[in-house]
Amino acid sequence: MTTTSRTDPRVIRTRQLIRDAFIELLQEIELEKITVNRIAERATINRVTFYLHYKDIPDMMDKLSEDMITEIQAIISTFPHEYEFKIQIMIRLLEHIASHSDFYKVILASKRIPIFTERLMKLFADAITKRYETHEISPTSINIQKDIAIWYGSSAIIGTIVCWLRNDMPYTPHYLASQLSELLHIPQTDSLSASPK
Repeated sequence: MTTTSRTDPRVIRTRQLIRDAFIELLQEIELEKITVNRIAERATINRVTFYLHYKDIPDMMDKLSEDMITEIQAIISTFPHEYEFKIQIMIRLLEHIASHSDFYKVILASKRIPIFTERLMKLFADAITKRYETHEISPTSINIQKDIAIWYGSSAIIGTIVCWLRNDMPYTPHYLASQLSELLHIPQTDSLSASPK
């Protein structure tokens, strides 16, 4: 995952080694069996180096999930205008997930590690909530409670991405984004926008 440009390249490299080692180990053994020693050995670093970056494994997972959300938020922020949001964000998001499929296949599709799934769910829920607040969509027009619509929308996106990853991404990000936009009523033209409450 990316970090700020001011970070020392050696720090970025070491964290990447740790992240890759963690993902590789998750593909082989259960999370509970992963230790700092195992991560350090797989990453070809020593324990001291690991502790220079993270307090422990939960702290490492917390920071990795923060990196994940930061990257996705950066994708969303590249489309500041409402019109551009309509499908391009979903395409960019799916392209990002596809380009880091080794990471997402493990933390979302295989192990379904709560800290990653929950933070991603919250990110999607917040994005859907914003659409309601800006009147881009209105659940009351179809007799659905706002919170239920948000739960459904965010769960549907996560669930679809998980199945897409588990099936080795049989559809391109662009095609899957267009299908999701139809299912979740993400407007692609102004004529599809819902009227204000």
